[in-house]
Amino acid sequence: MDLGTANTLMYMPGKGVVSKEPSVIAMLIQHGTMIPYAFGREAKMMLGKTPADIKAIRPLKDGVIADFRGAEEMIKYFIRSVHKKRSFFTRPVVIVCVPYGATAVEKRAIYDAVESAGAKAVYLIEEPMAAALGADLPVTDATGSMVVDIGGGTTEVGVLSLGGVVIAKSIRVGGDAIDESIASHIRKYHNLLIGESTAERIKRKIGAACILDNDDDDISMTVKGRDLINGIPKEILLTRKKIIGSILEPINQIIASVKVLLESTPPELASDIVERGIMLTGGGALLPGLEKVIGEATGLPVFTAEEPLECVVKGAGRVLENFGSLKHVLLHRD
Repeated sequence: MDLGTANTLMYMPGKGVVSKEPSVIAMLIQHGTMIPYAFGREAKMMLGKTPADIKAIRPLKDGVIADFRGAEEMIKYFIRSVHKKRSFFTRPVVIVCVPYGATAVEKRAIYDAVESAGAKAVYLIEEPMAAALGADLPVTDATGSMVVDIGGGTTEVGVLSLGGVVIAKSIRVGGDAIDESIASHIRKYHNLLIGESTAERIKRKIGAACILDNDDDDISMTVKGRDLINGIPKEILLTRKKIIGSILEPINQIIASVKVLLESTPPELASDIVERGIMLTGGGALLPGLEKVIGEATGLPVFTAEEPLECVVKGAGRVLENFGSLKHVLLHRD
């Protein structure tokens, strides 16, 4: 299970990725009690549009659990939706991906939430390792591999060799920070208030890390929101150039974390990375132009994995399918 800030993906041995849903839950408030109402895509459509008795939330923040009850109910729903056999004797073994920088308390919360959702056994794997395995990097060989996993809440940068994480860094900057930068820019320079769903749509449609070679004319998009001056709805036209300018700060933070890790990498592994390059994974790797700006900043070849959004969950699934030979990459429970 890739329990992400933005999306939760489920993988089953022999079947591959069986579920890919937004990490959102809607709760119905009745007589002071919260009752699960909707999950995943259905709940995401409710964000910012609910009446007083329904609360749509994202129970994960920065890659870890922020709302335990919401996370537990959401995980329970996702496990049951893919694991049809519900008797006590067929409870699943679950491997969950966690950020490299997660604290012991945050890890404990994930253990407890997944166990409460009906898992027989719970194992954790660090996201840089899972992403590298999912991208088919030779992490068990005596050679250095570098992966940059850009998720919704965090960016994980890691150098791996001989089946372990040699050095890694986790920063709480990802797709959500890019969305917030877009919304903040529009509020500041256009006096227009937009929601997080609208900011995400802008990022997906016209967002980019730099001007692309094939951009003949600047791509534009009409954006609707609430005018902050007179309070009525209005629409504006946004261009890709404006969006590139608005997301420079989070992009630069990601590049800075890559540089910091490269500076701390042992020389023998650094020579391998010069030869093999940097692999980008995670949903954030889909941002056009990101390969180019990281490559120009580091002087290294940069590649995007095939199906970058699924790399982390596929890596965890690979451990589950080859448990005997790869169980050493899992974290030990304190």
